[in-house]
Amino acid sequence: MPITAETVKTLRDRTGISVMECKKALEEAGGDIEKALVVLSRRSAEIARKKGERALGAGAVASYVHSNAQIGTLVLLSCETDFVSKNEDFAKLAYDIAMHAAASRPQYIRREEVGEAGLAALREMFLPDVQDKPENLREQILTGKVGARLKEIVLLDQLFIKDDSKTIADLLSAATQKFGERVDVSQLACFSVR
Repeated sequence: MPITAETVKTLRDRTGISVMECKKALEEAGGDIEKALVVLSRRSAEIARKKGERALGAGAVASYVHSNAQIGTLVLLSCETDFVSKNEDFAKLAYDIAMHAAASRPQYIRREEVGEAGLAALREMFLPDVQDKPENLREQILTGKVGARLKEIVLLDQLFIKDDSKTIADLLSAATQKFGERVDVSQLACFSVR
């Protein structure tokens, strides 16, 4: 399939990623836009991993209060420079994460925050569920149940409410690729009347 300027523009409009990166992805995917999206997704994870240690010196605070005024969140989405933090798409991402957090009410931002004691408590919670299972499968079932629970309570592991084909971590990886610098959720606060 030929790679035209229109094809590159279509991919850029869908992703917001630079023209050169879109063109490279299309070349690798043989001109297929859907395959190029997969290529870009794979690259975004690699780029985010490489930039994972960079200092975050800028960012934006976004808030979301649900229409019933019973639930609200504050999110600090951090980045490396003021240039990115003032970008309209960056502010929209921060708002989307705040809205997602209001709907999903995560207890932690990342798995590391759960800690050994938290993981032990989760295992204890699910032990009664696996007692009647075959002994050789108990550990596997228990690990699966703990993993599923972590996906419910850890923000970065949750499926994004607007697109359940992506996790919040995937959104941050894509933003890192799009903006060319590290993007991460630094702080999160959820408030609820009930």
